[in-house]
Amino acid sequence: MARIVDLSQEIYEGMPLYEGHLATKIWQHHTFADTAPRFDSEFAYQSLGITLCDHGPTHVDALSHLDPRPDAPTIDRMPLETFFGAGTCIDVSDRGPREYVDAERLDRALAESGAELREGDVLLLRTGTADRYGGTPEYTTEYPGLDQSAADWLRDRRVKVFGVDAPSPDNPVDRVYPVHLMCREHGITHYENLANLGEVVGRRFTFFGLPLRIRGGHGSPVRAVALLED
Repeated sequence: MARIVDLSQEIYEGMPLYEGHLATKIWQHHTFADTAPRFDSEFAYQSLGITLCDHGPTHVDALSHLDPRPDAPTIDRMPLETFFGAGTCIDVSDRGPREYVDAERLDRALAESGAELREGDVLLLRTGTADRYGGTPEYTTEYPGLDQSAADWLRDRRVKVFGVDAPSPDNPVDRVYPVHLMCREHGITHYENLANLGEVVGRRFTFFGLPLRIRGGHGSPVRAVALLED
């Protein structure tokens, strides 16, 4: 029987965000009392107003977010096939805040997971940051990141896309951002602010993380899920 695991973080006002991103705001835009006079029946409705960054909650980067060239694809111009596919998850949560994950650690994590990583897979990396610090200010600063060797490892394994349960796959203390630069050079995008990756470590699953069709968007919030065949 198939089971869906929600890999998305909750969206709410006051949620922790990567430094400098637009704050999430949510307000009651319409109430039942506001809208009832519009109708000659018992019908009425309510709705929320929301403002948020295209990189605020669980989201995927468009290539235009990373690549300054004018022809770099925005989120609405990227193929939908990019945003779903077969994949697996490995665990590097033994790396502490602001420590580096290198290629050797990724090799070991893959071996420990018992999973097979295939060319063209979606690969999710559990750092444990969402579990440790989710909902706190520390979430945005106290996470590990991949070094250059790990960025090269992702490139060499020819993953389709990858994702992390942290604000970035790059280390918050890094001033180079080798993972983002690798993505720019090789046209590989990634997901940030995933959740619940502990439920899918070592498993084969089908990943879905479809973006909103934002005209000219440099990224998009997603509802990321893993479909498991239990």
